[in-house]
Amino acid sequence: MTAATSETTRRLGPAPDPAILDPAERMSVDELRATQLERLQWTLRHAYENVPHYRRAFDAAGVHPDDCRELADLARFPTTSKADLRENYPFGMFAVPQEQVRRVHASSGTTGRPTVVGYTEKDIDTWATVMARSIRAAGGRAGDRLHNAYGYGLFTGGLGAHYGAEKLGCTVIPVSGGMTPRQVQLITDFEPRIIMVTPSYMLTVIDEFEKQGLDPRASSLEVGIFGAEPWTEQMRREMEERLDIQAVDIYGLSEVMGPGVAQECVETKDGLHIWEDHFYPEVIDPLTGEVLPEGEQGELVFTSLSKEAMPVIRYRTRDLTRLLPGTARPGMRRMEKITGRTDDMIILRGVNLFPTQIEEIVLRTPGLSPHFALELVTRGRMDHLICRIEARPDCPPERRPAAAGEVAKGVKDIVGTSIEVQVVDPETLARSVGKLQRLADHRERA
Repeated sequence: MTAATSETTRRLGPAPDPAILDPAERMSVDELRATQLERLQWTLRHAYENVPHYRRAFDAAGVHPDDCRELADLARFPTTSKADLRENYPFGMFAVPQEQVRRVHASSGTTGRPTVVGYTEKDIDTWATVMARSIRAAGGRAGDRLHNAYGYGLFTGGLGAHYGAEKLGCTVIPVSGGMTPRQVQLITDFEPRIIMVTPSYMLTVIDEFEKQGLDPRASSLEVGIFGAEPWTEQMRREMEERLDIQAVDIYGLSEVMGPGVAQECVETKDGLHIWEDHFYPEVIDPLTGEVLPEGEQGELVFTSLSKEAMPVIRYRTRDLTRLLPGTARPGMRRMEKITGRTDDMIILRGVNLFPTQIEEIVLRTPGLSPHFALELVTRGRMDHLICRIEARPDCPPERRPAAAGEVAKGVKDIVGTSIEVQVVDPETLARSVGKLQRLADHRERA
């Protein structure tokens, strides 16, 4: 092995033995497309016959499940939105009798009624299967200890990761979120190889290691599987350098299944392979709804292919990405790393701005930590964005004004709008133990 090859293997990790992959991961494209069409036709019939919402929506659009003769025909069917799920709260989107539902999960419902999802026994097994596949793709193996710091409860992250890790054969440490000093203690004492957590909370755990005088790079952790919120390549480098791990992305959403819809493979880290035998992806123009060609950026839409309790047809995720050919799993298409959502977009004085764009600039500015918060306010008749960023502990006070200026200039140069930047003391901003909420909207309403 050459020095270059050795460095690549250390940085990205070795490819798994093909013999340990699921049969679906080894399918040819033709085999996969045939499986998808068969499952799609079943799903459309199942939804039409058992969910009144879908019967009404299909009839209104003038389509019937029998009209789906090839995969491209799916574009003729109506999309499903979060509003549709809320209007059918709590169980109106279920396609099986209540006695067949083994579990329900729900969103937080912070902006209205929560969205409720249900699972049959087979659904739970399917979910565990794709989660086990995801953990293995990230570098996990049977026998590994896995520290699960995703929240348990109605949020799908904790139990989704838990069941998948057990199915793979891992030993699960079900810590959940919060109690950060205890997280560090258990990582130190139990010596897990893998951690699953939101990336923003991982940064908080790393800070706690350093606060306790411990070197995060000396911990037992080798693989971090991070999801539930958008994060950038700069964030990946921050975590990998400070913790000496492989940081890989996982994608999912409760309306489609939960975590485990798509996973970044540790040997390539070049986008997330979608487990297309269970989830059919499309990318559409968010304004017109037109299906876009592979490689063009737009809004990600998913149709479940095997869910019994709650099938979803062309669910609009609001996540922005593009579809790419498979690499580590050649038959499965990749989705580009999510760095923004249509509902996360800030329109500031006519300019579109995403929090991840600010994150990229913050993380490459010397002296600044990854912890920042955004506040929208009204001054006069204009919207104004304030960005508060924590200084790193070793950042001298005289460096702070220059760092703030560099971020403000970076946003102006790259995004094209002006913001106010304040560099504050370390550990003064609120920390998140679940999904990160970076933006507080305090604008005056007419």
